[in-house]
Amino acid sequence: MNQFNKDVQNALLNNSTSLKEIFRQQLEKTVNQLLKSELSAVLGYEAYERNHQTRNARNGSYERQLDTEFGTISIRIPRDRQNKFQNAILQPYARRLDTLETMIIHMYSKEITTREIADLIEEMYGCHYSPTTVSNITEQVEQLVQEFHQQAFKHHQYVCV
Repeated sequence: MNQFNKDVQNALLNNSTSLKEIFRQQLEKTVNQLLKSELSAVLGYEAYERNHQTRNARNGSYERQLDTEFGTISIRIPRDRQNKFQNAILQPYARRLDTLETMIIHMYSKEITTREIADLIEEMYGCHYSPTTVSNITEQVEQLVQEFHQQAFKHHQYVCV
């Protein structure tokens, strides 16, 4: 049994730490490990390996906070000297995962106000979003909704609207 399974078992039996916190820690650890592995694949050698033939090398990392449904995780995105590494896991400049954005958009479509959405997200996930941030997220969809409402329907395409 690995450490993650033991932590989950202890959380369920003892209720000492929340299950959500255990998942958050595991997600943080997994994303960081995937980013390191992805850089090794791009460079063609593992970390601390001395017999490599490429001119490109590791060049540290930078830290980013990412809001997830389990809470805020801290990730370290590695860099290379020639700036060839572009991670496939996270979008550039992303500060939240799509699950939170999708949930905000669904709540907005149910006509919940931006202040209520911000309060609900903070209660459910522990991530503080201002009403302005919620409004900016919903603006991404607003144009698509307007285009949908303005499109012309052809009678032979749709039996019922």
